[in-house]
Amino acid sequence: MARLPLLALALACLSWPVSARACDTALLLAMDVSNSVDEAEYRLQVDGLADALEDPVVIEAVLTGQVALAVLQWSDSSQQRVTSDWRQPPDHAALSRLAAEIRATPRAFVMGGTAPAEALSAALHLMERAPDCHRRVIDVSGDGTPNDGGDVGGPQRRAEALGVTINGLAIESLGLAITGFYRSRVATRDGFVLTARGHREYPEAIRMKLRRELVRVMGRADPP
Repeated sequence: MARLPLLALALACLSWPVSARACDTALLLAMDVSNSVDEAEYRLQVDGLADALEDPVVIEAVLTGQVALAVLQWSDSSQQRVTSDWRQPPDHAALSRLAAEIRATPRAFVMGGTAPAEALSAALHLMERAPDCHRRVIDVSGDGTPNDGGDVGGPQRRAEALGVTINGLAIESLGLAITGFYRSRVATRDGFVLTARGHREYPEAIRMKLRRELVRVMGRADPP
């Protein structure tokens, strides 16, 4: 008879709601708003990110894995600002509110340089107070190589030592110089880099990037 309470406890555990599951991924989206990004291009970025969070595959991944999300805007060495702090949307309505908040976010900085080293340092600092998740990922996007700040190699190595993955989205105008920089100096060894040919390709690129980062929550290796 002593086994009955244990059986009841096991059955209760099986009936726990989805919200009781551990967070799969803490995903920090670090967005370049330096001088090279004009107002129309900024709008493409925030609208593109908001649209990506309304993609059905991304929605399912976020809610299934209880994914935690935050957004950081960055520019020169003294300009990093959290524009959407850590959130774990429990349902579709909460995720829709987050997407609307991102879409309405005013630009944090104007006329600043490009300092990815300090952006990554700020992102790692923000990761220190992220929810307790199995994976920690920084998704950094930008349309230029550094013209301000320190050596980006330091934060890259620190991320690897802390078990934080850095993925990149390089926004190119000509050639692949930015993509090459992101692959060699920004992304961690377990990370990846996608390329957008101009800001107009950013919305589709960020959608595919979020799918690639999050679909593993649903047990698929690659996005459909």
